[in-house]
Amino acid sequence: MTMQVEVQKIHDQFMVPQTNAFGHNFRDYNNVENERQKGVEKFYKTQHINQTYEFVKKIRQDYAKLDKAEMSIWECCELLNDVVDESDPDLDEPQIQHLLQSAEAIRKDYPNEDWLHLTALIHDLGKIITLPKFGGLPQWAVVGDTFPVGCAFDESIIHHKYFQENQDFNNPIYNTKYGVYSENCGLENVMMSFGHDDYMYMVAKENGTTLPSAGLFIIRYHSFYPLHKNGAYKHLMNEEDEDNLKWLHIFNKYDLYSKSKVYVNVEEVKPYYMSLIEKYFPAKLRW
Repeated sequence: MTMQVEVQKIHDQFMVPQTNAFGHNFRDYNNVENERQKGVEKFYKTQHINQTYEFVKKIRQDYAKLDKAEMSIWECCELLNDVVDESDPDLDEPQIQHLLQSAEAIRKDYPNEDWLHLTALIHDLGKIITLPKFGGLPQWAVVGDTFPVGCAFDESIIHHKYFQENQDFNNPIYNTKYGVYSENCGLENVMMSFGHDDYMYMVAKENGTTLPSAGLFIIRYHSFYPLHKNGAYKHLMNEEDEDNLKWLHIFNKYDLYSKSKVYVNVEEVKPYYMSLIEKYFPAKLRW
């Protein structure tokens, strides 16, 4: 698929707000006086201790079976009304509004990139694995910033100190720069901490989506902040990753900063997104 937009171009139509839904700075993990921030730090401690190479390997094998349900993309969108992300210091609203806010903001600035509009709509659908029907996983195995397992935990990862309690931290097989990987091996060959990103990537890919490579890259790595915010782990990337990362940088602005109290009229925009779902996905998917 040809994408003619010059991705480095900075668009000024989307005005980045100065504060999140709570009136604080975005991704501020240091405001310990805030009760939500305390909960977020507790979440990351649990995540960092438990996301080991062996854990990820086992749980990916389980969820790769896609035997939890069969339903449409829109049915999944509606399920997200029951999900609130405990790891997010910026948002306390049902996920469906965040998805539509992100998608509509991108749609205004990139009207011709319909694959990007749909990617924004579905990027968080994997959070359904917190629901009992989909395994009822604890939030530390569903949400939060993601990072590679099987190699050293980069110090740019939020609340890095808690990795000292992870069993891989002192394992010489996993605690070096490359670990079990090799230089420029490609992120496709790197196991990431398990969560909604990786799960939705598997769902989209195995159900034969026709989204471009950049769309799948965004879905799988939109929570990989050590890479797209701090530039960590680039030694594992190949040329295709470098190209796709440009689109992820574009997407990230809308993913992060569209979290607001401005509600989108779901019924008004639903026909447009239904047409995109039909274009890029089968009517029913295995989840």
